Amino acid sequence: MAQPTDYIALSQQFLYAARTGDSAAKNYIDTLTAARLDELKQQLKTDDQRKAFWINLYNAYTQYQLRNTPEQYKERSTFFGARFINIGGNEISLDKVEHGILRRSKVKWSLGYLSKWFPSKFEKRFRVQKLDNRIHWALNCGAKSCPPIAFYDPAKIDKQLDLAQKAFLKSDCIYKPAENKVYVPKIFSWFRHDFGGKKGIKKILKAVGVLPAEADPTIEYLDYSWDLYLDKFKDEGE
Repeated sequence: MAQPTDYIALSQQFLYAARTGDSAAKNYIDTLTAARLDELKQQLKTDDQRKAFWINLYNAYTQYQLRNTPEQYKERSTFFGARFINIGGNEISLDKVEHGILRRSKVKWSLGYLSKWFPSKFEKRFRVQKLDNRIHWALNCGAKSCPPIAFYDPAKIDKQLDLAQKAFLKSDCIYKPAENKVYVPKIFSWFRHDFGGKKGIKKILKAVGVLPAEADPTIEYLDYSWDLYLDKFKDEGE
């Protein structure tokens, strides 16, 4: 009897193959297409397992698609909504992975305030139990302003996401005490309810050391560069 596929390990291997242009990436895609959903569900019992698997998969498919056919990125809305991800016969999109599964059935353009009324059966089966706003510092859609990519592991994902959040915000936020302003990534604006609104954003910035505890600045959102950039990977030693 064949050994069951380790889908979380596969998500990491697929991401590495997609990053390096290894032809084995196609084999991982074929394995996911033929996945047995009951078996996959058994391996994704916890939110840590779900987050690691789906973050790796999101980043892997983005890399694979855009390295092979970068012209897709010219029509980004079409690209993110295209159902080129096949999991056990279920065709889903990057949007479905991000907003349906990792953000627990949020409506994409609602700033995080609205949830879908009728998510699909697949989405309900595999989505996280609780939205973790740190995923926004782990997902890379191919844009220059995206956070760097790492290989996520359920056993240490909590620490990994903490580090990803802290590193990205400390490098990309600009606090100007003389102006009483803090300039933050546009991601905070797009998904503001995920972060608890402006109060929640300031709390996060204080927790990671961008703002001093007593600060109460005005929040300004930085411009977002949509230029295609596929080589933004976190160093292995970090």
